[in-house]
Amino acid sequence: MVKPIKFEEANKNLLKPSSMADEECSSLWVYSDGEQCISCWKLGWKERIAALLFGKVWLSVLSGSTQPPVWIDSCKTVFERQSDEKED
Repeated sequence: MVKPIKFEEANKNLLKPSSMADEECSSLWVYSDGEQCISCWKLGWKERIAALLFGKVWLSVLSGSTQPPVWIDSCKTVFERQSDEKED
């Protein structure tokens, strides 16, 4: 099962709509900078194997009339760490 997870950079918790049951939706921890919200999802073993075999990830946005701009990545982190630069 693919599940949203809380991650180190998360700074906001989006609550599920009151019109939806717990089985349909849950709260979602995100990082928000006012221009974008980034969430992190963990794949179970079945989903990991399916992604490896089929090379596809599907995205569904429960909006109905339009799809906002979105992006998907598969990496350890999307947050770049700035290295400490030493002055010479």
